[in-house]
Amino acid sequence: MRGILDVEDERPEPGPSSGLSDHLLPDGERTLTALVVARNEAARLSDCLKALAFADEIVVLLDRTADASSEIARAAGARIVEGAWPIEGDRRNAGLAACAGAWVLEVDADEIVPPDLAAEIRESIAGTSHAGFLIPFENRLCGRVVRHGWGGMVGVREVLRLSRRGTKTWGRARVHPPVTLNGSAGRLAHPIAHDMGGVSDLLRRLDRWSAWRAADLREQGATGSLPANIRRAAGRFLKCYIGRGGWREGPVGFLIATAAALYPLLSHLRARIETDEH
Repeated sequence: MRGILDVEDERPEPGPSSGLSDHLLPDGERTLTALVVARNEAARLSDCLKALAFADEIVVLLDRTADASSEIARAAGARIVEGAWPIEGDRRNAGLAACAGAWVLEVDADEIVPPDLAAEIRESIAGTSHAGFLIPFENRLCGRVVRHGWGGMVGVREVLRLSRRGTKTWGRARVHPPVTLNGSAGRLAHPIAHDMGGVSDLLRRLDRWSAWRAADLREQGATGSLPANIRRAAGRFLKCYIGRGGWREGPVGFLIATAAALYPLLSHLRARIETDEH
């Protein structure tokens, strides 16, 4: 993975609500920043932040947030960055630029870093030549862990979430922006716990993400053809349900494969039918 993210070196002095702990390198550089990018996630933010207490700094970037997220983050000792970033890639790059640690761990509000992963992160960054690490995910849907069939927009199996400051950049897209890393990537063994809610949450995610993807497609002038997207949808279903073992998960696996298949097809149709003002 290639690409360089130029990050402005802004290191705030520690204070009562700066989100900084005392784990410093000999030259005073903070070892690890935990970054949470959120929008109106008050219901889940507290548990997420409690699990990040092992980090030397916690930064919470709030995008167009109107709930109590700011108060919750402040109470957890996090440093808060607030603003408006309609493009996900811009939003996540702004979060990375606000971090002071030598390493940055990116976590969403619906994710929890368990103690065994926290320990593995500390051990892994202590002495490595890698620029980043892929972290596996343990996805929960409809109240249970689902291990098979993930793909497309529905859920991920592993993601580049831990990187040296200044080595990672997000592409400019509203949803699922590509990532580049200037250097090699290793893999961690312990997963992030990701609670995706229930069927209604999955359908709302499909609606929201396909609308954003449609806007990206219109902007790029790359809506494609209906036959090509029908073939793509069929391929995604077979990949998730058969290739990745979704059939092992019963009805939930069929649901995941169906949502993964619908995502590119809905995005294509909405790009052709709707407008950005819809």
